[in-house]
This record gives sequence, C-alpha cells and structure tokens, in this order.
Amino acid sequence: MFIRVYIPSYLVTLFGRQVLKFKSCHTTKSCDHCCPLIMSVEKRTQSIDLSHHLSQLSKAMVISPLQGGLEKYKSQPGMLSLAGGWPSPAYFPVSDISLNVLVPESFALSPTEPSTSLSSSHNATEEKTEAVIISKYPAVKGDINLAMLLQYGQVVAQAQLQPFLKQFISEVHCPAFRDWTILINTGSTDGWSRAVMTLCNPGEGVLCEEWTYPSAMASMIPFNIKPVPVAMDGLGMKSDDLENLLSQWDSVSRQMPRQDKPHVMYVVPVGQNPSGSTMSVARKKQIYDVCVKYDVIIVEDDPYYFLQLGTYTFKDDRSPGATPSGKPSADESKRYVSTLIPSFLNFDYEGRVIRLDTFSKTIAPGSRLGWFTCNPVFAERLERQGETSTYSPCGFGQAVIKKILTHWTYDGYIRWLGGLRTEYQQRRDFFIDCLAEEFHLHAAPAVAGVWEGCIMYQASSKVKRTTGMTEKHPAQDRTMFSFVPPVAGMFLWMKLHLDQYPSFAPGDEDTLDTKLWTKLAENGVLFMPGWKFAANAMIKDSDSTDYGHFRVSFSNVDFADLKKAVTIFGRVIREFFREENL
Repeated sequence: MFIRVYIPSYLVTLFGRQVLKFKSCHTTKSCDHCCPLIMSVEKRTQSIDLSHHLSQLSKAMVISPLQGGLEKYKSQPGMLSLAGGWPSPAYFPVSDISLNVLVPESFALSPTEPSTSLSSSHNATEEKTEAVIISKYPAVKGDINLAMLLQYGQVVAQAQLQPFLKQFISEVHCPAFRDWTILINTGSTDGWSRAVMTLCNPGEGVLCEEWTYPSAMASMIPFNIKPVPVAMDGLGMKSDDLENLLSQWDSVSRQMPRQDKPHVMYVVPVGQNPSGSTMSVARKKQIYDVCVKYDVIIVEDDPYYFLQLGTYTFKDDRSPGATPSGKPSADESKRYVSTLIPSFLNFDYEGRVIRLDTFSKTIAPGSRLGWFTCNPVFAERLERQGETSTYSPCGFGQAVIKKILTHWTYDGYIRWLGGLRTEYQQRRDFFIDCLAEEFHLHAAPAVAGVWEGCIMYQASSKVKRTTGMTEKHPAQDRTMFSFVPPVAGMFLWMKLHLDQYPSFAPGDEDTLDTKLWTKLAENGVLFMPGWKFAANAMIKDSDSTDYGHFRVSFSNVDFADLKKAVTIFGRVIREFFREENL
C-alpha cells in the first residue's frame, strides 16, 4: 500500500533505495507546491519519546478520583453499577430529537452563474433534506441514543464518533507515524488551552506567527507564557527566520531566563487568521525540519483547512469549470482530498504534531465539538486535563453531529466539504469583485512583509478630481489600501496606506487607524481592527503593535449586504482621504 508521508533528505540517504521506493507525483497540485513524497513502506514507525516536553502541571495531573479503577469493570456485561452519581435517563425531559438534515450534495462542486447563494438569503423551501431521529433509547445495540449521549460522558470520543474520526484522519491526513490517536474537545480554543497547560510552564514562550489569532494568545498570557513572534511572508511563517531565532536565542534579552529555547509552536497554516496566507508543502517541510532540529512541538490549529479556495480570478477572466459528479462516492472523495495541501501530520514521522480540528467551520460552531490528533503520551495527558476542566463536550451537540456524520457516511461528509469550499470561494470572489467595482485596483509584486512573494492589489479612487488636491497626493495616484486575495479561509487582510493621508506625520498611525475605524462603525460597517492580531498586542509595554490594518470577513453577511458594505466603505474612505466631491 502506498501512503503519503514526508521523509527528510538525511533519512533518504541513511536508509537508501532498497528500503524507500519513491513513485512519481500524480497529485493534482501544482509542482510549485512541492508535492509530498509517496513511498512504499511495510509499516510506519512509532512516535518517539517526547515526554520531556510535558509541563510540571501536566506531570502532576492524576486520573480523576471518580474514574480511576472503575473503567475495566464498568464495561463488563451484566455489571450492575451503583458507583456513579448519574441521573436516570428516564427523567431526561427529551424523548427524541428530530432533524431535517441537508443532503451532502446541497452545494455545487464548482462555481455556477448565477449561484443560488448570491441571493439575499437561502430559501428553506428549496433545500433538499432527509429526516433523521435520535431516540432516547436504542432500538438495536449500538444505535446513537440520548440516554447515553445526554449522560455524563467520556473525555475521549464515544463509540460511534471514534471510528468515523479515525477513518477521516487516516484518509485525509495520512499521519506519518503509526501510533497516533484522537481525543475530543469542546472546540479548538479549548484544545489550545489544554495543549498550553500540558506543554508549557510559566515564564516560557510559544513560537507563533507575527500576526496571529488573539484568543490563542489571550489564553496563555495570564499564565506568564509569552508569544515569541516569527516573521511572515506570503506563505506564512518564514522557516529561515524561525531557524535564525532559535539558533541565536538569548534568554536574557528575551526576558525568559527559565527557558533555553521555546519548545512549542502555535501555527495556523491554512487560511491564516488574520492574513489569509497558506503554507505550501515545501514551507511546511522546512518548518518541520527546523522543529526536529531544535526539538519543538508543533500545535497545528487548522479550522480553515477545508476552505482552500484557490487563486482569485477577476470576474471578466473567469470561465465556468467542469462540475464533477454531484453524488458522494469514493472516487469523488479521493479527488477532493487530492486537491488539499497536506497537513503537518502528513510529514510527522516523530509524533511531534498536535493537530486541532473542529466542526465549527464545517458544520456549526455552536456544536462546540473538535478533536486532537497526536501521539498517545500527549493524548493521555490532554485527557487528564479534560477530566477536571471541560470534561466532555455537550451531549446535545455530540448527538446531532454524530447522527449527521453517520447518516452521511465518510464519503457524504467529504462531498459536503467540497460544496462548502465552492460556496466560500464564491463569497470571496463576490467580495473582491465588489472592491474592483468600487476602486481602481493596481497589481504590483509585494517585495517585503507578510505579502512578500505575492501579487498585491493597491486600491485607489475611481473618482476623478481636477481641483482641491495637493500635488503630493493627486487623487488618481493615491493608494488608500492594499490587499492580497486570500487563497483559503474567511478573511481579507487589508493594509491601510495611512502615509498617503494629506496631513500625515510619522506617529499618526494610531490616531488615523482609530479615526477611520470609528467613522466606518458610525456609518454602519464594522471591520476588525488589525492591531488586535499582533502577536504581542496584549503584552504590557510592548512596542511591536502595528497599526493600519483591518481584517474583513466575507463569510457570513448576505451578498446584498456585502455589496452595501463595500459601497459604504468606499464612500467613507474617500472622505477620510479628503476627496470630498464624490
């Protein structure tokens, strides 16, 4: 059997051709993304011992007093358990839950013109659904039932979900080590918080992108665990900067005297929040090799993995693509998975990746259900963390998610994910189309910063002026903002060119940033201020906060309102840059 795994060059040399037999790449990905190697192996290796990464808190955690010693007896047939303080399911005030579940092929696999999603709202009467029922008690052994799911549950995934998730990880991510395991959590925020407590001690630092998810930083800073930003380019975290940071680490200047070097990394590799960048396979390999060299654990937070949208094309240049088969099938599942950039798990031959997956972006965030994929030593410690904190996710959420997934089957869920990708691609395209109608967009290569290596679009006004403008800032030449169309995720990262403000002086960025954001909010449009995403934004006395950015979401608002928001934004930003005659 051929499995898709990554082997670094020094192991290829070590083992030689007699052990590793490489096949040519047959993936649909471009060679520019450096496809992972496909190799024939008898079996994958076990994860290495990484227990020295466990925090003092994690080492001190013991199995819950109410769980220890009971498990091997509770599962015995005929056991009459009077040990737990479990309420009787007869008193649960729910007899059953009826669901009308959308069919997996509800959305097209390639963009259509016009799309049904371009309307102001979906018409529920046009949705094709199938009715399913979750009963309180199982009709046959093994049925999903409320008596079990609404009871105190296990921290690990329960019976029907465990095999589904294992198949999903095996088929989609193909971990390169053998003894990987899964553990459910209440979503990626909970997952990351538990990972921090499991791996980090107070006074240590966590490697992260220079722009990153604020809540991830907020969850660790109160424990005196500090972000250690690594520079980014158009592919996300830069591997050479990571290498330089670790090789030249100075604990004293970093004010982290208790730590030789950071040993944990937090990264959002696909549809990075907020920048929208996506790591290529080559970049992931480089970063993984650096982490092996310096013994760093990678926490891969990947909520947007299945929203890999592809390259944006201007409206006039688009051609309708061929729509693959609309029904779920094994062939369609393989085709879809082959279009996805492999995750870090796919290269992880040592077991140093903790992957965070979630149903929040693919089914519903209110389900509060996600899962870890990692080596068994980390999983056992993460389980101990869960036993005395969040315990198990909500039974109602688990019941609904489990029923949907088992009803759809693996191929049905993959088909659903393919349709979601198309929907969000159309949303992104529509939003940027609106910007192209409202502004003049000039393409230019980005030579530095988070967009280095990308083509960025500089936005200036389409409105012509003949009087009232200074020679320094002619209307047609003034770039008001710039952006790079995201290739994944839900966000557009916008850089404001505040130095083009007519009376700009160095040091005005904070004031001007706030002034424009406030003016937009007063006119009914709310963007997320970009400074909140600076890795050190929450660190007191930090001088690294960078003003002059907005994160703009295109994921939720109806299309008519997206258009309206862009129109308002155009009017306000032109007024802001003092182009009064609009």
